[in-house]
Amino acid sequence: MVQRTGSGHRAAPEHTHPDDVPVQAALAALADPVRIALVKELASSADWSRSCGSFDVPVGKAALSHHFAVLRGAGLVEQRDEGPRRVNRLRKEEFDARFPGLLDLVLRGDG
Repeated sequence: MVQRTGSGHRAAPEHTHPDDVPVQAALAALADPVRIALVKELASSADWSRSCGSFDVPVGKAALSHHFAVLRGAGLVEQRDEGPRRVNRLRKEEFDARFPGLLDLVLRGDG
C-alpha cells in the first residue's frame, strides 16, 4: 500500500530481507503468474531501470501495487523512489543466498 504524507510525497516502501523470509512465504510469492512475470521481467532488466508502470501485466494499478508489496515482503524486490517514479530491482543475489536455486527454477520455467 502506498501512503502519502501531508506534503504529497509517498512513504518509502518497507522491505523484508530474504534472510527473514520463511520458505512458505517465498513459495507463495512465486506461486502467482503475475508475480512470476514481474520477477522474470526484472531478471532481464538492469537494476533500477524499471518503473512500476513499465510492466506489461494484465492487472490494474491497485493490484500491481499489491503484487509488488508481496514481492517486497518475500525479499524478492527492492524499490526506491526517483522523483515521481518508483523503480525496482530484483534482489537475486540476496534471495539466492537464502534459497539457493529457487529463483533459477522460476526463471527458467515455462509458466
